[in-house]
Amino acid sequence: MYAIIKSGGKQYRAAAGDTLDLEKMDVSVGETVELTDVLMIVDDGQVKVGAPVVENAAVIGHVLDHVKGEKLYVFKSKKRKGYRRKIGHRQKYVRIYIDEIKPGAEAEVQA
Repeated sequence: MYAIIKSGGKQYRAAAGDTLDLEKMDVSVGETVELTDVLMIVDDGQVKVGAPVVENAAVIGHVLDHVKGEKLYVFKSKKRKGYRRKIGHRQKYVRIYIDEIKPGAEAEVQA
């Protein structure tokens, strides 16, 4: 079973036992995180697609660490003007271990 989740404007594939690096969140190490923006769940060939999210579904995990990505450099220049700027950026991430995926309740049919 795996799920496609949305966090920080990006989409991730999450399965139980996976480790994900998500955009920085205000959670401390060891704290439990519940991600409720589940876009799709695949379980033994059965696919549940949300519109836009799957109802009552969640991905549960706990925070392992706060990490930084690799350093990216941006260099700007203008020819024949003597203008040069070099700046760097390091994105901050939260490393999360996925404990379980809750598929949510089945929709009830009303007659």
